[in-house]
Amino acid sequence: MAILKFIGLGICAATLVACATSIQSNVNQGDLTPTAKWVMLPIVNNTDTPQAGLSAEALVEHQMRRRGVTTLQHYPVALSRDTLFEPTERKVVDEAQQWARDQGARFAVMGSVQEWRYKVGIDGEPAVGVTLKVLDLFTGQIVWSVSGAKSGWSRQALSAVAQSLLTEMFDGLPLVPAAATK
Repeated sequence: MAILKFIGLGICAATLVACATSIQSNVNQGDLTPTAKWVMLPIVNNTDTPQAGLSAEALVEHQMRRRGVTTLQHYPVALSRDTLFEPTERKVVDEAQQWARDQGARFAVMGSVQEWRYKVGIDGEPAVGVTLKVLDLFTGQIVWSVSGAKSGWSRQALSAVAQSLLTEMFDGLPLVPAAATK
């Protein structure tokens, strides 16, 4: 009887893991200073969901501020072209990076959204896929990047799944504590 309970628990655990997955990979090239001048650049929307990039930007901005980045400046609204009909993302990103350099910023947070939707079907599970990177604007090098994907249960909000995924992703951001930078 104990073996049947053990097998049943194993099947339940496997089912739960299959419903909410998160895949990440980090490339870390050093510690980042939260007191440096940071900018939030566009998060490109590669989905069919209108304004998914803008939604991701709001959540990313919160994660940055939560981790002590108080000098985060947002790119000008004129550089935002999050639409389904204008595939000019590369130009927008280039313009935004130039704007950030003109501002004298040191680090830029940017990325893309690959999935931001409720899956089709009876359950309508929320699914999110995001790739983020931090660019050192002085050197042009990517100093941190992460990619993650997560799906949730049918009764979960898409924004809750996105917030959970981004929290996990930002746990690997190598920020030097503010006291250590003085």
